[in-house]
Amino acid sequence: MKSSIKIFLLLTIYLKIVLPQTDLHMQFDYAKTLYDEESYFDAVTEFKRLAYFDSSKIFSFPSNFYIGSSYKYGGFFDNAITYFKRAEINSNIDDEKYEAEIEIIKTNLLRGTFEQALVLLKNLEMNIKSTQQLDDINYWRGWTYMLSDEWGSAAQHFARIDYNHPLKLLCSNVEDDKYSVTFAKLISYILPGFGQFYTGEYLSGLMSLGWNVLWGYVTLESFAEDRVFDGIAVGSLLWLRFYRGNIQNAEKFAKQKNIEIAAKALEYLNSKYQGIKP
Repeated sequence: MKSSIKIFLLLTIYLKIVLPQTDLHMQFDYAKTLYDEESYFDAVTEFKRLAYFDSSKIFSFPSNFYIGSSYKYGGFFDNAITYFKRAEINSNIDDEKYEAEIEIIKTNLLRGTFEQALVLLKNLEMNIKSTQQLDDINYWRGWTYMLSDEWGSAAQHFARIDYNHPLKLLCSNVEDDKYSVTFAKLISYILPGFGQFYTGEYLSGLMSLGWNVLWGYVTLESFAEDRVFDGIAVGSLLWLRFYRGNIQNAEKFAKQKNIEIAAKALEYLNSKYQGIKP
């Protein structure tokens, strides 16, 4: 009798311990299947359900991590960072903590908070434990500078990984192809129309050069003939107008061409680049 009671009590304890854990594993597998199938909304629901019943916190890290990742894929970047931070707090080993920190940085890139990403990368660099982690930091710094349109700085960080790294070569080409806005404006101050020539806008450059020559000549001719009022009127109303417009156009064209060059590179990264992306 006593033996039967003892067996019953042991069986009861076993069922209370084992069955809930089995249910939790089944719930995790189900939620993970939804995630792998890219059913991110449903995956978030099931991982949150798992977290609610996981009183022992066995699945705290993966639950929060996959919820964060699901939000990230869904474009809810603020929510994603919240759960990646929870995953970081509930990490059990250094690799888990590092993985969560990297995902927080990548999500900051996607939501455009580049300064925050650089701060996090700097903090992460203070505790690097391997060459691979240093390469990771340089890689994501490079991405940060690419997305913030600082291609020269991006090239420098990719070169620290490998001088012939494909992204280093891409960034160097973009930096070389971009036009100098300062030079376009400066040459337009000196030679009207030449800023447009520099950016390949030849028709606009010819028009600026022609109008400036015309009204400059008319202005000087008016002063030469002692028609001071005409000279001032023509000079201020027409010549200076076209002169300023020539400088503004040169600046506008240089910036516009640079945007087009950067956009082409970003489109390549989005559609054709096979490496790791944010």
